[in-house]
Amino acid sequence: MNSIPMPFGSGADLPLFASVFVITFVAELPDKTAFAALILATRANPWAIFLGGAAAFAVQSLIAVVFGNLVGLLPATAIKVGSGALFIVLAVFMWIRHDPEGEDHHLENAGGRFLRTIGVSFVVIFMAEWGDLTQFSTAILAAKYGRAHAATVFVASTLALWSVTALAILIGNRAKKVFRPKALKRIAALAFAAVGVVLLISAWAASA
Repeated sequence: MNSIPMPFGSGADLPLFASVFVITFVAELPDKTAFAALILATRANPWAIFLGGAAAFAVQSLIAVVFGNLVGLLPATAIKVGSGALFIVLAVFMWIRHDPEGEDHHLENAGGRFLRTIGVSFVVIFMAEWGDLTQFSTAILAAKYGRAHAATVFVASTLALWSVTALAILIGNRAKKVFRPKALKRIAALAFAAVGVVLLISAWAASA
């Protein structure tokens, strides 16, 4: 009897898939990228945030798998400076932006705002994830197991990142219904500014 083809190659890939998924999921939970998704979800359409984030994570996982350990050769200081500056710019934008009361964020009524939110989510999460622990771990695993298991590492890592993003967005969207919009906007702006400052300080410390 012929065996049923497995979606990730051989049946031996299933333990690898599970281990990569668990490692990536646990590593991403306390990460700034999940935090960014949570904060974004308090200010915008959660579906748009997820779509932008999912695309960013897929690209980042693909880069990690394709280049393997070469990801570790990227200029980490420059990445931190760019990410920190982006977070601070977004913090200022959140602080000064005026949102009309009762603004509708549903998919069917969002129009151009929905697409803009996808773009912002993609850029923020792509920058936050670049050179991050989970990208390094994906690259190392891809290099360790080789091309034969590259698809397994890619799918497991990406699905883990998507799962954490969905969880963060769910929490952020619930928070939006509990706190007053103005107070939540101020909290989100301060949180983004704090992340940006931490990234800039870590970049300065690394270059000192």
